[in-house]
Amino acid sequence: MADPTHLPDTAPAQSGSPLFRRVAILGIGLIGSSLARAVRFHELATEIVGGDASAAVCATAERLGVVDRATTDCAAACAGADLVVLSTPVGKLGDVATRIAPMLDPEAIVTDVGSVKQAVIRDVGAVLPAGVHFVPGHPIAGTEHSGPESGFATLFQGRWCILTPPPGTNEAAVAKVTELWQRCGSTIEVMDAGHHDRVLAITSHLPHLIAYTIVGTAVDLAEESRSEVIKFSASGFRDFTRIAASDPVMWRDIFLNNREAVLEIIQRFTEDLTALQRAIRWGEGDTLQERFTRTRAIRRAIIDAHQA
Repeated sequence: MADPTHLPDTAPAQSGSPLFRRVAILGIGLIGSSLARAVRFHELATEIVGGDASAAVCATAERLGVVDRATTDCAAACAGADLVVLSTPVGKLGDVATRIAPMLDPEAIVTDVGSVKQAVIRDVGAVLPAGVHFVPGHPIAGTEHSGPESGFATLFQGRWCILTPPPGTNEAAVAKVTELWQRCGSTIEVMDAGHHDRVLAITSHLPHLIAYTIVGTAVDLAEESRSEVIKFSASGFRDFTRIAASDPVMWRDIFLNNREAVLEIIQRFTEDLTALQRAIRWGEGDTLQERFTRTRAIRRAIIDAHQA
């Protein structure tokens, strides 16, 4: 299978006038740079401004043409923007929102791409000025790579994007953010923020935690065994190492900001793992086969839904 970071930006362009005059994307990593590329490809904004704490990232984004201009002053990046996209790790979103709040235009739309929604609504929504519309979002897309070089315009093509607008959110703002993601190729689902966090705890957060744990166990093995683990890696371990290569800062913040849902899912997983441990210990082959048959069907359903 081709490395998705090397796929050409060949998403089918969608006709229509620009949705926004100026889009500011704060955090020009994989998701931020991919969104910038998609916005440019589909002509969704007249100007794209990038903001990132790293001067090197800003320079790279400008060199690659991902944005029209970039700055380490995120507040300045938001001046005159009618859409601001927060694409930093979720643990930093509250601080970023506080810094940019004085520069936001009245009636500007602020959205985010974080994998946790209740904490983001708590931290960001509370500091935005009256009149600014906050539409929390989460594109269910990504790779284990990071940085502006890793982005590509087709990242969101055929993927889900979940929006979790709090009650009372301006409907026109929700509609514009919905259209943004639809024109980038995503299918939209609107749901309650708490429900989102519980769903993502099982579909995304737990798998990453397991991957980090399994690879960490291999690292802790004696040197001779560790080298053999790497040398003779089968497809299963290779898949886990791919997931475990994801941005450690991003995932640290996800686990800390979705701790209740993650801890609940870990408890459920621990109970299921104990049941399988017992079945192996006591030679209960029927139990193992029944569980593996049910879980195999889930994989087939994911493939049928074109989410593999």
